[in-house]
Amino acid sequence: MSPPVAPPGWSRWLVPPAALSVHLSIGQAYAWSVFKPPLESALGLSGTQSALPFQLAIVMLGLSAAFGGTLVERNGPRWAMTVALVCFSSGFLISALGAATEQYWLIVLGYGFVGGTGLGIGYISPVSTLIKWFPDRPGMATGIAIMGFGGGALIASPWSAQMLRSFGSDSSGIAVAFLVHGLSYAVFMSLGVLLVRVPRGEKPSPSAPSALDGVQVSARSAVRTPQFWCLWVVLCMNVTAGIGILEKAAPMITDFFADTSTPVTVSAAAGFVALLSAANMAGRIGWSSTSDLIGRKNIYRVYLGVGALMYALIAWFGDSSKPLFVLSALVILSFYGGGFATVPAYLKDLFGTYQVGAIHGRLLTAWSTAGVLGPLIVNRIADHQEAAGRHGSSLYGMSFLIMIGLLAVGFVANELVRPVDARHHVPAPREAADVARQQPESA
Repeated sequence: MSPPVAPPGWSRWLVPPAALSVHLSIGQAYAWSVFKPPLESALGLSGTQSALPFQLAIVMLGLSAAFGGTLVERNGPRWAMTVALVCFSSGFLISALGAATEQYWLIVLGYGFVGGTGLGIGYISPVSTLIKWFPDRPGMATGIAIMGFGGGALIASPWSAQMLRSFGSDSSGIAVAFLVHGLSYAVFMSLGVLLVRVPRGEKPSPSAPSALDGVQVSARSAVRTPQFWCLWVVLCMNVTAGIGILEKAAPMITDFFADTSTPVTVSAAAGFVALLSAANMAGRIGWSSTSDLIGRKNIYRVYLGVGALMYALIAWFGDSSKPLFVLSALVILSFYGGGFATVPAYLKDLFGTYQVGAIHGRLLTAWSTAGVLGPLIVNRIADHQEAAGRHGSSLYGMSFLIMIGLLAVGFVANELVRPVDARHHVPAPREAADVARQQPESA
């Protein structure tokens, strides 16, 4: 399958909206918690069981991105977006059948396995294309798209909650809500499928540098370099630190100020979660665009170094000042989002555009690891401290110190990143031939 090539005069600014239509849709994953209480009530599930579809979806995101990255690179963004549309929407339809028949395993299969596969393919589907369209501003371009994944929950959460109020929160109401999600996202994601194009030739804009300039490394060679594994550690540590707060945000802020004269209400805790989502989204476009100006290594120094400082402030002074706690958490979550959005451009700087989508897919296994590691650290230590009779902010002190240590490990790994050795470079004639095959003369 040949990817659709842009006709002469095609504006590269039409490609970010195509990417956004996919990322805003699959960003629904961050709103899964809206369905947890109704599912627990309707199907008699435990909290652990109701979380399983989401956890499996995140694991499948990393695995499908890793194993499907080469196919995405070979077949192009329209193929990848189509696969993502079919899998993600089908996942909701299978889940709707599971809810209607009260078969929990169908919800796990649908949302977790099938839908999670769509998450991974959809997440990486526009990355390589955006970098090729915007070689002069790769951080901004990927930030726009990946911002959509962070912001998808801002749309999906109130929309899902309203549907559950309208259709009911029993099994049949949940089934209708899943059905509407599946059909609506299919329509919305199809806009991206129809709109996306790859650039014609190597200079998508007269003022932009060639997308083929500089070092070019294949995905197979990239995973054999120390640079890839240093970045894997950097991403894993940064995501672990962010998700450690994100996953337990509402109970965390409630616990921190439970013993003060001004405890946090349930509604205020919900507002705090919404603020974190906004910071996550804003960081994806803001910090990644900043990386185009100050460089990728420098921006990760900020993410990891300042992030460790924010964790230290919360650990030592957070329970004495709500503004300090909230501000520090918002900064950490902006770094969490920024780290996701900046890493494709970092990969482009190190390995070139040749197979950057496939390399990005393999790197996202760091996300799958962090998705397990972050919540495990925070929840396991909090449970242990509570069993020991502690309460309030003391439930989290040890886990925050661990997060500081992990960010320090990431900081060191970032400092170890160096240019890729010439023996890993793809010979220019081979790369040019591959690019020519992927860009036929007509769209």
